[in-house]
Amino acid sequence: CQVDLSTLSKEQTHKLEMPLEEGEGCLVLLVTLTASAAVTISDLSVNSLEDQKEREEILKRYSPMMMFHNMKDVGFLQVKVIRAEALMAADVTGKDAFGKSDPFCVVELNNDRLLTHTVYKNLNPEWNKIFTFNIKDIHSVLEVTVYDEDRDRSADFLGKVAIPLLSV
Repeated sequence: CQVDLSTLSKEQTHKLEMPLEEGEGCLVLLVTLTASAAVTISDLSVNSLEDQKEREEILKRYSPMMMFHNMKDVGFLQVKVIRAEALMAADVTGKDAFGKSDPFCVVELNNDRLLTHTVYKNLNPEWNKIFTFNIKDIHSVLEVTVYDEDRDRSADFLGKVAIPLLSV
């Protein structure tokens, strides 16, 4: 199905029931269009904080002089998802996949949800990704979850960690 976001009003949650184009049934979505600062994914080899101009801009943005300029802009969090080790084997069928997993990682902070790519047939995947989130509430909890991708059904849960930002 397709949704034309330009027809939806901003800062309001819409319940959409969209019929599927090539199959039976419909997809029920809750969609809210809201202004959000940049949430990004980049490769570990391209670290934006190593750019001197970017670093100076961040220092200026969060200087004591700017403290009360935007109360909802608390700061930002950069999460480096490097690898996982000794994951559980979730694939138990197929001669090539037996005893393996197809892991991917999901990183969530409030309503922002970013995913790595899937590393197929691997119990020690390397993703080498950098996720950058804007922090709007210092009491938020960062959740990092690893799943096994299954093409014919929903992903299998492999593990999770929840990290309160106040403990960082």
